[in-house]
Order: sequence, then structure tokens, then C-alpha cells
Amino acid sequence: MKLTVFHDGQFWIGVVEAQDRGKLKAARHIFGKEPQDEEILEFIRYRLDSLLERLTQEVAVKPGEPKRVSPKRLARQAAAELNRKGASTFAQEAIRLEYEQRKRTRKLESREQREAEQARLRELKVRKAKEKHRGH
Repeated sequence: MKLTVFHDGQFWIGVVEAQDRGKLKAARHIFGKEPQDEEILEFIRYRLDSLLERLTQEVAVKPGEPKRVSPKRLARQAAAELNRKGASTFAQEAIRLEYEQRKRTRKLESREQREAEQARLRELKVRKAKEKHRGH
């Protein structure tokens, strides 16, 4: 699991990437202003689990072969990781899939709600019309 915190020009964003059995799940959390260490720890302790539980979309990733890395190469990789801004492309893909899934769900729910409201109004209209003609 990896948490990357970066500034996107407007807000401070945290991207959580969780990899399990060749599948990657990613979520985005907006911190707003620059988060202090305590805020990040509070996020990890109390909000991270619920954020990851809500995720449904996964992206298949090929796990890398664990091999011995020289200390100099490891230091270069760590420096490159610190300089890298944003999330990995797999994480971006997982976030995009999750966003599209929520969008479809929200669209379906709003359509059902709109149809229920129209049915209620139609029923009200019919009832009013029947009450008008009741005495004739």
C-alpha cells in the first residue's frame, strides 16, 4: 500500500494505492490546505479503511520479480520517487474506473428518483381530476 501526497496546483491531494494479488485499487482524498503530519496520520488511522472498503474497481498489474537491488540504485529509486509528482498510471486508471462506476450509479439513482417524482405528480393530478368530477 502506498500513500502519495502532492499539490495539484489548487489543492493538496492524497492518492492511496493498494495492491493485492496482482490487482490495484486506488482512491483519491482531497486534503485542501497543506496537511500537517498529524492530519496525514489521522487520515491513515481513521479514514483510510473506510475509503478502501468503498472501492469496487480494480486494475490488473503485473507484479514485479523481487530481486536484489544495489544500495546506490535503491537510493536513486528513492530520490526519483520523492521527485515524482502525482499517482502512477495504474492508479490513475483505477481512479478513473471508480469515478465512472460512481457516475453510472448516481445517474441511475437520479433517474429512478425523477421517475418516481413524475409518477407521484401524475397520481396527484389524476386524483384531483377525479375529485372534481365526483358530484356529476
